[in-house]
Amino acid sequence: MEASQGDKHQQAAAIWPDPPELPAPAMFDQRWTDAIFLHWRIAENLAAGFLPPGVQPDVFDGSSWVGLIGFRMKNAGIGRGPGIPYLGRFHEVNVRLYSREPNGTRGVVFLSLDANRLPVVLAARAAEVPYVWSRIDYSQQPMPDSAKDETIGYSVRRFRQGARSSFAVIPQSGATVDDPLSVFLTARFGMHGTFRGRSIYMPNTHQPWLLRSAKLHQLEDDLVASAGISASGPPESVLYSPGVRTQFGRPRLVSSPGRQLAT
Repeated sequence: MEASQGDKHQQAAAIWPDPPELPAPAMFDQRWTDAIFLHWRIAENLAAGFLPPGVQPDVFDGSSWVGLIGFRMKNAGIGRGPGIPYLGRFHEVNVRLYSREPNGTRGVVFLSLDANRLPVVLAARAAEVPYVWSRIDYSQQPMPDSAKDETIGYSVRRFRQGARSSFAVIPQSGATVDDPLSVFLTARFGMHGTFRGRSIYMPNTHQPWLLRSAKLHQLEDDLVASAGISASGPPESVLYSPGVRTQFGRPRLVSSPGRQLAT
């Protein structure tokens, strides 16, 4: 017998981890809005080659996943203070993989992050976060002959190397999405990376995304391939969210769960 919609929601809610309490002090506070999530399956051994030492691919349904994510950053600030004028508002498009430590801590690994604020890019690159300076445009357009549907999308053009991306979706009305795959791809409370040759984990916390399924309207992308990943065909998962507010804590060494990274 097929599970009822209520049963499915309860099952998904059980999978969704509670947003973790962020260890003090909070380093950054920001809001991510108009988020588009496009995801493809990739081989686990392919993902493994891009992950920091001590971190392994996180797998769902026998596959690793690569994501192309676009959103608008708003009110980004230091600590829990107010957003920084101008620099605290920009567009971002990132390519990411999904990671897991031996102790079960889940995260993401960014292969690239395109942003349209050069000072932000330079500051992030100094911390060894792979930001790229790009022109990024956000669009929101009504669909012809529709009173309710609209397309939401991002277009990217890198100022160096020439890689481009343009994608748009049509968010679907109706119930929110909380199936296990969508939870796996979005309930991420930290990032894995490297700093000065050491593997690190930077925690964050936010409430569950308000997710809606979406139809792919348009996609022409060089960014995933430029990151070294081959993802052919249309994405298997297409999601949209109006956004969440999030805070980041201090990074720690992957090999030392209780030891924060000195800065």
